[in-house]
Amino acid sequence: MAVESVTEAAMNWGTVSGASMVGMVISLLLSVGLPIFLGVFIYKKTRAWVPAFFIGCGIFVGFAMILEQICHAIMLTVTGSVIRDNLWLYAIYGGLAAALFEECGRWIAMKFFLKKHLTRENALMYGAGHGGIEAFLILGMSSMSNLLTAAMINGGLMEKTMTALEPAQQEVTYHQLSVLWTTPAYQFYLAPVERISAIALQIALSILVYSAVKTGRKLQLAAAFGLHFAVDFLTVVCASTIPTWALELGLLLVVTVICVAVYKLVYLSLAEKKV
Repeated sequence: MAVESVTEAAMNWGTVSGASMVGMVISLLLSVGLPIFLGVFIYKKTRAWVPAFFIGCGIFVGFAMILEQICHAIMLTVTGSVIRDNLWLYAIYGGLAAALFEECGRWIAMKFFLKKHLTRENALMYGAGHGGIEAFLILGMSSMSNLLTAAMINGGLMEKTMTALEPAQQEVTYHQLSVLWTTPAYQFYLAPVERISAIALQIALSILVYSAVKTGRKLQLAAAFGLHFAVDFLTVVCASTIPTWALELGLLLVVTVICVAVYKLVYLSLAEKKV
């Protein structure tokens, strides 16, 4: 009884603000709506091959969500805290792993799955699928979970449900859930900005890899790998040193520069050469 009293006294359940929940709803809608919008928009504008969108979805799931996660499980278990507790090593490893698996997957998609449909329009469609499913799985699923949990917290149901847990489990779960009402509301609106940047980057990288496969220029494949690594590496490093809003705006600026460069130097040149 004494332990339970102390635990209950330490758990001051807050309320998830309406502003925060609106941010979660926007994140959920964007993670579902933006990929669909892009797929439809690209199709209407270019008559791209629709299956390319779903190939992009499948490659991301297979290479990033399955193979890469297996790699993480092995590497982080073998190395213990050596990588996990060192910011620079973790950023380098994370960036290299993401770039390796996703760019290899992208290359395989262009080389084999899109072999008979290898056009720049289909590369756009592929990129929309690759980045779109990433947005849904990372932002959409978490936003859905956060919304349901926030509703349970505000309705008092979560507090009642927690009584079935052991005191130690209650405390751990409480601290995990407290993020929903202690996080400033504006941060829930930054997640969609981050996903917009990520989708745009995935499309740009898809154009680079497409060009590398189509023209045989391996330097462009290396550029895709390098850019992917650099963005992920800087994101991890900067996340612990600068405010979230500054990180997301900085990321948006960097990705914008990358997209403009790829569009002018690669996409337009491919059109001129009718590649």
